[in-house]
Amino acid sequence: MAVAYSARGASGFGAAAALPLLALVMPLKVLVPAWTVIALIAGAALIGPDRKNVAWDALLKLVPGTLVGVAVGLYVFTLLDSETLAKWVGGFILLYGLYSLWGTFGGGAKAQLPDRVAAAIGGIAGGMTGTVVGTMGSTFFAVYFDAIKLAKDNYRATMTAILLTLTIVRGFGYWMVGEFTREVLIAAAILLPPMFVGLYAGNRFHHGMSELAFRRTVSGALIASGLALLLK
Repeated sequence: MAVAYSARGASGFGAAAALPLLALVMPLKVLVPAWTVIALIAGAALIGPDRKNVAWDALLKLVPGTLVGVAVGLYVFTLLDSETLAKWVGGFILLYGLYSLWGTFGGGAKAQLPDRVAAAIGGIAGGMTGTVVGTMGSTFFAVYFDAIKLAKDNYRATMTAILLTLTIVRGFGYWMVGEFTREVLIAAAILLPPMFVGLYAGNRFHHGMSELAFRRTVSGALIASGLALLLK
């Protein structure tokens, strides 16, 4: 948990890589709502000092595609095996993470998608994946932010802003259907201390990183997220 949230603190995403491991010792019925509580607190802690760095233009371009992705995801969820889809998505994210990492060493093609096209793809894929798989939507938002080359401070702040918004919406839904049970809240309380340790460490890493080191950290988080989905 601490290691996963150090990635979140440094890059703005990547904490969900811990979910498959936690699922080995905690029922998903408890873990998913508890994770939402943790994500809400982490997002609130990160967005406070970072809100001035939110790239609102990039964020607003992402929202329409995300809403479409959520709608598509709800439909797909009723038709497809989510585990199979998770492995396909994980494979794509892993390959993109490796490609992005290669690019930091001077490899890779320089072709660039138009911002709105990249936003539509990232939003639709992220919204759909988050709805069908239950997590990992942030990795597609990361692909979009990486494609438009947001500076590291803007990157983390904007990622935190959209994830916090989605977490609030998801949390409200869980509350409406009565998923925040006593067992869920106890699990969240147990996970809070290592989460804060990870955020503190990740925040220190973030402020001490160069842009190149940040790009490599993001690539590493993408690779870890892809592997987590493949092994889920």
